[in-house]
Amino acid sequence: MDWKLTGDRPIWQQLTEQVALRILTGEYPPGSRLPAVRELAAQAGVNPNTMQRAMAQLEQDGLAVGSRTAGRTVTVDGAVIAAAREQRAQEAARQYLDALAALGYGPEDAGRLIEEEAERHG
Repeated sequence: MDWKLTGDRPIWQQLTEQVALRILTGEYPPGSRLPAVRELAAQAGVNPNTMQRAMAQLEQDGLAVGSRTAGRTVTVDGAVIAAAREQRAQEAARQYLDALAALGYGPEDAGRLIEEEAERHG
């Protein structure tokens, strides 16, 4: 598992986002058991307490469910996962529009640019 951590934001937030992305893309399917905190911390090269904070945030966000005996599992609530995916997509769209605005492009240009790029990749 490849972890990309930067110094611009708290590490636990970056870990939360990266594990969440793995849930949203199905790498960790609904109902599956998540790796133990210590295992994930070792993979990411971070303190287990930092990873614990990230996993606790995933529970708070509803993407993970904790159990004293079974560890953490991915939620089976498809609506929670769908809402999180939609939120992530909306944030990406906002960032895209902000980047284009900084270059002097408007929302109408955004659609055109996406269509042109999709044609090149399609």
